[in-house]
Amino acid sequence: MPISISIIIPAHNAALHLVRCLTAICESSRVPHEIIVVDDASKDSTAVVATRLGATVLSTGTNRGPAFARNLGAKTATGDILFFLDSDVCVQSNTLEKILSSFHADSTLDALMGSYDSNPSSPDFISQYRNLMHCYVHQSGEENASTFWSGCGAIRRTLFLEHSGFHEGYGRPAIEDIELGYRLIRAGRKIILDRSIQVTHMKRWTFWGLVKTDIFDRGIPWTELILRDRCLPDDLNLQLSQRVSVALVFLLVGLCGVMTLMRGSYALISLFVIVFLMLARWWGEMGNYERPRTAFAILTSTLAIVGVAAYWQKMFVLIPFLMVTPVLLFMRHRYNRLGSVRQWHRRIGILFICTAVVAAGTYLPTHHLIVPCFAILVLLGLLNSQFYIFLASHRGLAFMLAAIPFHLLYHFYSGISFIAGVGRYLLFEDKIRKPVEMPTVLSTFASPGSETQV
Repeated sequence: MPISISIIIPAHNAALHLVRCLTAICESSRVPHEIIVVDDASKDSTAVVATRLGATVLSTGTNRGPAFARNLGAKTATGDILFFLDSDVCVQSNTLEKILSSFHADSTLDALMGSYDSNPSSPDFISQYRNLMHCYVHQSGEENASTFWSGCGAIRRTLFLEHSGFHEGYGRPAIEDIELGYRLIRAGRKIILDRSIQVTHMKRWTFWGLVKTDIFDRGIPWTELILRDRCLPDDLNLQLSQRVSVALVFLLVGLCGVMTLMRGSYALISLFVIVFLMLARWWGEMGNYERPRTAFAILTSTLAIVGVAAYWQKMFVLIPFLMVTPVLLFMRHRYNRLGSVRQWHRRIGILFICTAVVAAGTYLPTHHLIVPCFAILVLLGLLNSQFYIFLASHRGLAFMLAAIPFHLLYHFYSGISFIAGVGRYLLFEDKIRKPVEMPTVLSTFASPGSETQV
């Protein structure tokens, strides 16, 4: 008997991406049983776009978050398989076919998840880096999955309802899918990661948006979940190499801080902060070619302050570097408007990094702590070498070099998230360990009419 598939897409102000998302589904080699878009109190034309492209549209009424929206869609769906898809994701032509084939071939399969592909549509560096990292994590993960992913994840409808769906306590996009996956694994259910099922991510990340998401929507709640369930699988983002990397980055920061205090070269701290912010600005705009904004003026003013501090500490070698940097930024924007070759920008970016390292290295103390610092950097490179090779093979050596400081920062704030998560767990343990309640939507499954159809 043929297996039918219902696609459920939660959407909040997603009209821009939803057009491509639904168009890709319509162009699939396999036609879905139904497409359900759950409009989570959007203020744009999300509902209009979804209706125009043939989807069944439901409304949450007020902004309730994707967990509630997915549960609402699951309540209405009638297909054998529920395929959860984010509104900023495009399926490939054979994605639905592969999902259905997997469930048809294995009657013991309860759920599966796919992966982002290596061609995210947003061209800027931050989005490319973030989405490629997500792609690498899934492409290198274990086939027998330890969790679930709702960005591109399918599950048998009866099983989803039996296990109460997503926990609606997460009012924002967070770890509701991971939490469901943990419950399924604890119940002995079979979830696989099929690397051949790939989708394209269209989201444009910003630097601060990335940091905020990783800390408050992922890192802290995931730590609480790990402590609640006493489950720390050696898979995906929680691999042993990643945990060791976090510890090494903290050790590296500590050693650098000690050396800076011993030397008294406090301007070096400011310098490296400025260098990183410049890299975020420099590489983040690559592919967008935007004009300078307020951030450029703030950056230049900060550089002037650091320049005064460097002069006060007799660190004269930093002055030319600080003077040249705004000129390079000006030239970059000037030539962007003339449509210069992107490779030129990459070379300037590499020169920028090298100049910063040389300028700072000139005033690093000749101290025995230098050796362990470089040893830690080498070890970090070895631990994450496969990821760096992955980046270089897909986007080139310059992209890989630009990604390394962001990846080190990722390990650093992952450690901060873990510490904060442990603290919250100790303070609110009774609340966090409280048994998962039946979600509002699915608890009224037998009572039609609770949802609003547009």
